[in-house]
Amino acid sequence: VFDVTESLVQGDNAVGVTVGDGWYRGFLAFRGQRNLYGDYGGLLLQIRITYKDGREEFVTTDATWKAGTGPVLMSDIYMGETYDARLERPGWSGADYDDTNWQRARVVDHSKDILVASEGPPVRRIEEISPVEILTTPEGDTVFDMGQNMVGRIRMKVRGSSGQVITLRHAEVLDKDGNFYTENLRAAAQTVRYTLKGDGPEVYEPRFTFQGFRYVAVDGYPGTPALNDLTGVVIHSDMAHTGFFETSDPLLNQLQHNITWGQKGNFLDVPTDCPQRDERLGWTGDAQVFARTAAFNMDVASFFSKWLKDLAADQDESGSIPWVIPDVLGRGGAAAWADAGVIIPWTMYLVYGDRRLLEIQYPSMKGWVEYMRSQAGDDRIWTEDFTFGDWLAYSTNESDYPGATTGKDFVATAYFAHSTDLVQRAAVVLGKSDDATDYADLFTEIKAAFNREFVTETGRVAENTQTAYTVALAFELLPESLTAEAAGRLAADVRSRDNHLTTGFVGTADLCHTLSRYDNLDVAYDLLLQETYPSWLYPVKKGATTIWERWDGIKPDSSFQDVGMNSFNHYAYGAIGDWMYRVVAGIEIDPKFPGYKHVLIQPQPGGDLSFARASINTMYGEVASNWEIADNQFKLNVLIPPNTKATVRLPGARLVDVFESDRSLDDATGITDSRQVDGAVVVMAGSGQYEFTYPMRTPAKGGTE
Repeated sequence: VFDVTESLVQGDNAVGVTVGDGWYRGFLAFRGQRNLYGDYGGLLLQIRITYKDGREEFVTTDATWKAGTGPVLMSDIYMGETYDARLERPGWSGADYDDTNWQRARVVDHSKDILVASEGPPVRRIEEISPVEILTTPEGDTVFDMGQNMVGRIRMKVRGSSGQVITLRHAEVLDKDGNFYTENLRAAAQTVRYTLKGDGPEVYEPRFTFQGFRYVAVDGYPGTPALNDLTGVVIHSDMAHTGFFETSDPLLNQLQHNITWGQKGNFLDVPTDCPQRDERLGWTGDAQVFARTAAFNMDVASFFSKWLKDLAADQDESGSIPWVIPDVLGRGGAAAWADAGVIIPWTMYLVYGDRRLLEIQYPSMKGWVEYMRSQAGDDRIWTEDFTFGDWLAYSTNESDYPGATTGKDFVATAYFAHSTDLVQRAAVVLGKSDDATDYADLFTEIKAAFNREFVTETGRVAENTQTAYTVALAFELLPESLTAEAAGRLAADVRSRDNHLTTGFVGTADLCHTLSRYDNLDVAYDLLLQETYPSWLYPVKKGATTIWERWDGIKPDSSFQDVGMNSFNHYAYGAIGDWMYRVVAGIEIDPKFPGYKHVLIQPQPGGDLSFARASINTMYGEVASNWEIADNQFKLNVLIPPNTKATVRLPGARLVDVFESDRSLDDATGITDSRQVDGAVVVMAGSGQYEFTYPMRTPAKGGTE
């Protein structure tokens, strides 16, 4: 919906619309199929004119409209765009254009009942990037290096003769010899062709396609191209940036940069898995593990509200949720993926305090849990349906270690329990007492079955993998008597692998959270700061500017992983950003007062970091937590927005040593309470800005109050 008032001119007006294939009839997914929603492009348009006296008039698409072709010869999300500037029709959308040779538009009888107004932010040009270098590869290609793996398109300036054709090919990486590498794109051509009209300088930017790329190979360019002849135009859903995170470690800062750019590249109307190969689909599993991190970096309230309605619309009557939304694959019911229908609404409620969204999505949430209940049966162990398991977990060719394989029935049953627990909590929030009781009982039953099936009396969980312990502890599925033992086994496994992770999509998001929650903060930091494969910083050391799909997308010997699945812009593992904000910087939500109404500031320094700075713009205003350590003095600057309150935990502090703005806590303005809790001081504060300082003792290993 657009307000076009300012576009009107005195006298006659006209409307011109250019239509591309898009999702409607372009290529989609990875089986070469197209026309999934229709065979022909079309236009459905209505202009509502409201006069000063209140009268309304409508202009709509009908048989009086005319249609013709133009310079866009081919447009496709995967394949690219072919544009012949010689076929441009100057003034074609103006009221005085001669459309004598245009044809009457054909009116199609199409149902309007399925139309839903979009409430998500529109996709727009957000920023521009200038190339940093022009390379000549060993194979002779002229390649522009944008310096950043980006999503969008190239705007090109050129001068040449009519009929000359310029070809732009797009790739994420160069191979180890420095040559242009496109094998990981699979069937996606990512190619733009432009034919010059030849009357002076020309500027061209595709309109109906987008590419995921850092490198652009240019062929057929007249003369020698200069750096400023190409400009990268970054496009994504127009979401406001809300979060900021920085530390004393440059590698961590680059990791945060990569996480943010992974989100930019894949939050393009739907949360796509990757933006470059023949896929770019709204994979549910990727979205659910990353949702909390996404909500730190950007305002994703309307983005996810829109997508969750799509999810509910594509949900099967049985309650099964498809693998991808919109559902172009026709497959569903996969644990940890379909659970996006429960986890993301609950996450959005926590972050934004939006009870209405929870209410709207509740039938969908409940439907998914009921589907799992029917599939698991009376024994509450879910073994039916295809499940991805701990997707892309660490594997190895070493003879004595087969890899970190976590049973799919384990993953399925654990998520059955977790989503049941979250629906029970949602029922409490929404005042659905009968449902709350039912799902509380069901959660208890699943938990008991889970322990019978997967947990030994000595605290060994399932296949003894990092993911198994992480999921069991994070979802609170173990009896209290075994949590310490299980947490110890998790930490020991990390240590035994020289501080390397072995988790895939399922285990990664909660791995560091689980370690720090159960008194292994030092282990979590060692994992975060690990620089060799497999780790978060290994791709950073390899020059990554976005998050990779695989821990070793580029192997230590600089060769590539399997071409069938090797995206270099795939945000799922970027879910560690959530831990960086919530634990390193210490900005946390109180679930009893969602939307940051009651802010928890509880930083947990570690890993030899000398400072961390983070902030987020909440519904009430900016929340900030900035700490630094110098000369054994700890300083924490806190910003709490109006109409909120905060509980601040000062690690390694003694009550008598803490000062706020050079005043004792008893004399400080805005402090309502302070007390010693084990090795930390806990302070209650109202809205305002605070600076806490004190000599720092050795803090506890982990955990929060």
